[in-house]
Amino acid sequence: MTRLQGKTALITGAATGIGFAVAARFAREGARVLIGDRDADATAAAVERIGEAARAAVLDISDESSVAAAFADAEAAGWTPDVVVANAGVQLFGQDAPIADLDLAVWQRTVDVNLTGTFLTIKHAVRAMHDTGGSIIVTGSPTGINGEGRAFTAYSATKAGIHGLSRTVAAAYADRGIRVNTVVPAYTETSLVTTITDDPEARAAIIGRIPLGRAGAPEDVEGIMVFLASDDGAFATGSLFAVDGGMSTL
Repeated sequence: MTRLQGKTALITGAATGIGFAVAARFAREGARVLIGDRDADATAAAVERIGEAARAAVLDISDESSVAAAFADAEAAGWTPDVVVANAGVQLFGQDAPIADLDLAVWQRTVDVNLTGTFLTIKHAVRAMHDTGGSIIVTGSPTGINGEGRAFTAYSATKAGIHGLSRTVAAAYADRGIRVNTVVPAYTETSLVTTITDDPEARAAIIGRIPLGRAGAPEDVEGIMVFLASDDGAFATGSLFAVDGGMSTL
């Protein structure tokens, strides 16, 4: 398992869930991995679990100075990333709502983290890769493709925005050898969605809308991320790669 030998990857939201699973898989594939997360304790624990191939990159993706500092620190340490996975995000269960009932503060918080945070991550990734090329991978959602998230206005809108942002950046920087793609997982059981996983009725309703008939797991996302980060994905850019059990087809 050496498809990423010689590569360095920065993964945001990597202390837990999908981000951690991808970071651990990247390390097994030979990459050095920067664990990007705002929770310093969880980041340290993730680095310890992965081992010497991992390094902490504590950052708040909604704060440009924090993002810029993380990239600068990585460069100073000789860990400039040639792969960046913009994975961090929030879904504010119990607060996000249909638009007529949505509080502006909830909308703004979701936009600040999901859309602005992804923008800032990609912006500084492009700057780091401007002369060398690289792969940027963004975590999207079926809610950004269809009406699946009709009760989650802010979350769904930010994911649709992320999909558009990725395509735009892919077109703008293809001549620099920078590839940008979006991976679209289905409902994936992580700490982000405990509100659903702890409610048998809600969980059954969502799984009932997944044609393959089960929830996703963080490990389901690893393979496509490795492909897009590796030289095997050298001709892939500006695309959506759904690993959602067929959820976005409905």
